Amino acid sequence: MSFWGVVIATWLAATVEWVEAFTIVLAVALSIGWRSALGAAAAALLLLTAMTAATGGALHAGLELPWLQGVIGVFLLLFGIRWLGKAVARGAGLKALHDEDKAFAKAQTQLAEDSPRGAWLVAFKAVLLEGLEVWLIVVALGAPTHRTLLAAAAAVVALLGVVLLGLFIHRPLRRVPENTMKFVVGGMITAFGSFWTLESLGYAWPLGDASLLLLAAFYLGGGWLLTRLLRRDPAAIGGAA
Repeated sequence: MSFWGVVIATWLAATVEWVEAFTIVLAVALSIGWRSALGAAAAALLLLTAMTAATGGALHAGLELPWLQGVIGVFLLLFGIRWLGKAVARGAGLKALHDEDKAFAKAQTQLAEDSPRGAWLVAFKAVLLEGLEVWLIVVALGAPTHRTLLAAAAAVVALLGVVLLGLFIHRPLRRVPENTMKFVVGGMITAFGSFWTLESLGYAWPLGDASLLLLAAFYLGGGWLLTRLLRRDPAAIGGAA
């Protein structure tokens, strides 16, 4: 589970973030040209690569420290629950789904008033900010399992897939099942966070790494049931809250 869990969770999370970044880069490219827009994206990616190399090395140096695993576990719990909660709310119709077309139109409206330099910075910040979440996932999932390079490779594969598809169709990637992907990633990351947090406190999981499968099934199953419940009677749930 550790190997494939790291690969799948990182790839899914990175794909969602890169899709959102690509929407902004596409709007910038149509404003100031592909060369400048891709240059801004490349600059942000280089910075993220340097951060991944530096932090990955630092974490591996102290990999046996239980408190470090605990910190990473708590971070993953918070991050995973946030994604899982948003996905449940959107799946239940309590929160609007993310719309890449609307995000694209909004970006174009803002860019119409910007200078070429301002547009370049918009593309740079979009890739950097979305990429920071990818960086956090890569480091947090990769370091405790000695698989930072594997997680980084999964993120790069996700990036290449989004870029190639986006350049081919030249439009926002609105058909990517973003909410479903966030739901799955949220459940998996929460499972990793639970596993590493309790392990750092001295708890020995009876099934070892296989416990991650049961934890992921628990969170995903619970999220699915909660979505069904909220969708069935959102007014009652809101009143009770």
